[in-house]
Amino acid sequence: MKDDRLLEMRVYQAVVATGAFTAAAHSLGVSQPFVSQTIQRLEKRLGVKLMHRTTRGHRQTPEGERFLELARRVLDAVEAAESDWQISDAQVEGLLRVSVPIAFGLDRITPIIPDFLEKHPKLSLEMRLTDDSESLIDDQIDVAIRMGTLSNSSLIHRRLCGLQRIVVATPDLVARYGLPTQPADLGAFPCLAWDGSRAHLNRWKFLEDGKNVTFHAESRFRSNQGMSLYQMCLAGMGAMRAAEHLAHPAIADGRLVQLLPDLTAVDDTAISAVFLPGRHMVPRIRSFIDFMAGAFRRPDWEATETRD
Repeated sequence: MKDDRLLEMRVYQAVVATGAFTAAAHSLGVSQPFVSQTIQRLEKRLGVKLMHRTTRGHRQTPEGERFLELARRVLDAVEAAESDWQISDAQVEGLLRVSVPIAFGLDRITPIIPDFLEKHPKLSLEMRLTDDSESLIDDQIDVAIRMGTLSNSSLIHRRLCGLQRIVVATPDLVARYGLPTQPADLGAFPCLAWDGSRAHLNRWKFLEDGKNVTFHAESRFRSNQGMSLYQMCLAGMGAMRAAEHLAHPAIADGRLVQLLPDLTAVDDTAISAVFLPGRHMVPRIRSFIDFMAGAFRRPDWEATETRD
């Protein structure tokens, strides 16, 4: 006897997560009519209306909210059971599309891709380097590596490691402008700043006398691309607030020094792998996420010893 109940739960969960039948169809790799017919069949079988269709999208009914909660429990249990089975290399095939930030992608992702591809010889990988948050649906991305706070609550994510940013500058720049002892002293320094959608990163966080202090970085040079800011920093053009994966190795070999290390506020952010609902069990996607999680479980930059 054919039993489509799990399929109906996955389709309904995808519609709620993405907000539209068409988007759900993209995320599941099926047609829009299939999604619509599946929801209609589900509602008919249950004898209740799960969602109201409006010109602005779909709104769940109370019955729909309760069904979604129960469906998630069932699907989580199924995933937990299936996760005990290892994916064989023979199952991992096809084309995997991945989006990664430019600096982190060049510095940390690209060097480990050969090991991943060697492990999965039937898999092809297309990696897009961008500091923009691409749409997983519109740009047909399987997995995106994101840094910082995740803004799209409809996406599923897996934390890879913590993300801490620190303020750094070249020794020559410090010799020229003096070593700052409080955040306000940074006003005398040339700084490097983000532009565009990353402009919020120009608010540098510190903890001074037990109070949160924010320094707003202004700059003659702004960029929407982190690697260009880092290269300008290494060239002595200004101080910047850099991710530790870039900063610590440069501090260790003397190219940069950390400013106000005792006042740096701890970032409550992370580097995460994000993907669409229902896609985690696709072998090529799951294998990549598992590989990334293993690679960054203990980031080597956190163990990098810095000079005094």
